[in-house]
Amino acid sequence: MDDKYLPAIYTAFALGIAFLGWRIDNAYYLQLLIFIGLNTLLALSLNMLMGYAGQISLGHAAFYGIGAYVTAILTTTYQVPPLLALPAAVGAAMVIAWIVGMPTLRLSGYYLGMGTLGFGMIVHIVLREWGSLTGGASGFVGIPPLKIGPVSFASSKSYFFLVWAVVLAMIILCRRIIDSRVGRALCAIHDGEKAAAAVGVNTRRLKLQVFVLSAGIAALAGFLYAHLIFFISPGSFGFMASIKIVTMVVIGGMASIWGALFGASLLTLLPEWLHAFSEFEMVIYGLILMVVMIFMPRGLTRGLVDIYERYRKTHDRQ
Repeated sequence: MDDKYLPAIYTAFALGIAFLGWRIDNAYYLQLLIFIGLNTLLALSLNMLMGYAGQISLGHAAFYGIGAYVTAILTTTYQVPPLLALPAAVGAAMVIAWIVGMPTLRLSGYYLGMGTLGFGMIVHIVLREWGSLTGGASGFVGIPPLKIGPVSFASSKSYFFLVWAVVLAMIILCRRIIDSRVGRALCAIHDGEKAAAAVGVNTRRLKLQVFVLSAGIAALAGFLYAHLIFFISPGSFGFMASIKIVTMVVIGGMASIWGALFGASLLTLLPEWLHAFSEFEMVIYGLILMVVMIFMPRGLTRGLVDIYERYRKTHDRQ
């Protein structure tokens, strides 16, 4: 996509969000759109790591959980204002990502996937077993609504605007990174790590930096999630949550900012459309993943563009 169109696209996106927020008053639809926004943040964060840098992570929900639990503990147990809990939640996830990433990112391919899976399982067990701090398997209750200074985000509409403002900011941030020299180096690592290192790219440092960045964005989503529903439990941040995030990225299209939005929207709306098959949710996810990988291996976003281009070429020949 040509960069000269980006300001117009961002403006149209912001106006679209403003229009939806202005027109929709139903609390259920607003909450659904808020969850699409939160899942878009998660898909964006993993897309930076997996889609652009080519590093597999099967434990990404752990950072989502760290962000949620840090703000829950600080604001509920220690009465810390949310404005101070936010940098603590994001910072804690980024520091943990840096500590975990130092040894883990020496691995590659399936071994890296297994390493991140193990990290995710450890975090899940800690959240479940450390009952005195996290509430254990029963969950953490009584998280206060988000209030920053005199501004309260207690209503669904105000929270909708907050979440989507954050989503737009993260989309712009990720796009700026991708279009920069760092982004080109990440793509070089994705295409061939040894070749990238051979031309002078510090692959180890860049992989660690994007891992920490992706953890920070996931923790930001966790912070917003905790103050949205006022209750969190370890089950929301386990292995299946990580697989769901991976599915959003793969279905939407890896190495695609707008693909993350598309994948998150589809995977959030799908359970609402398939209430009758809720017990088979993961089976349906698996089938969709298989179909997309067989017929559109670069994701739905890129696949639909390819179909359109083939149609246009065929039409031009006629």
